[in-house]
Amino acid sequence: MKNRLFDWKDIAQSYYEKSLSLAILILLFSFLVFPKLEIKPFRREIKASEVIELPPEIRERIKPPEDVVRPVIEIVIDEDFSADEDDDIEIVATIEKTVLDPYEEKEVPKNFGTTSRFQVFEDPPVPIRQVKPVYSDFAKKSGIEGEVMLEVEVFADGSVGQINVIKSLMSGPGGLDEAAKAAVRKWEFSPAKSNGKPVSVWVVFPVGFSLN
Repeated sequence: MKNRLFDWKDIAQSYYEKSLSLAILILLFSFLVFPKLEIKPFRREIKASEVIELPPEIRERIKPPEDVVRPVIEIVIDEDFSADEDDDIEIVATIEKTVLDPYEEKEVPKNFGTTSRFQVFEDPPVPIRQVKPVYSDFAKKSGIEGEVMLEVEVFADGSVGQINVIKSLMSGPGGLDEAAKAAVRKWEFSPAKSNGKPVSVWVVFPVGFSLN
């Protein structure tokens, strides 16, 4: 059997035709898929900055920054201090031991003013402990009398929450409005009830001031 010889030019020619056909197909496919492909040329822009020299009369007006003088703290070290003098220092116990009980129930703070004003209830809250408002000296001397109309938030436990003044009598520090609010804040109520259960509600009532 004779060995057959191949010329490398014939092999390269066959691969050249195949690669050329493949390149043409890829170009046609790219033009079909990306018909609006645009190549923008790169533009190089050079921006020059202009340096302006200040005239001498303007330079004289500009004050140089002042040097801030830092305070110097003198630290004195007593080299004659001995260990025997350490016994004469008085030890003051200012912090006591704190014991935390992880199972202790803590009271959750109430959110004042969050009670709905559309809460339905059958039995209104009734004050069971009342504190009289303190008449200020200025209001007594001025002979001011009347009523302060308050809107009071009464929680389900009978305590008082937020208080709003609806009708003012005398506002400002030391006024009768603040005196009425301070007194009502110390009141205790039998809470309102809805279906036999205590609920938080808003109530409106007057607080009277009379000199007689």
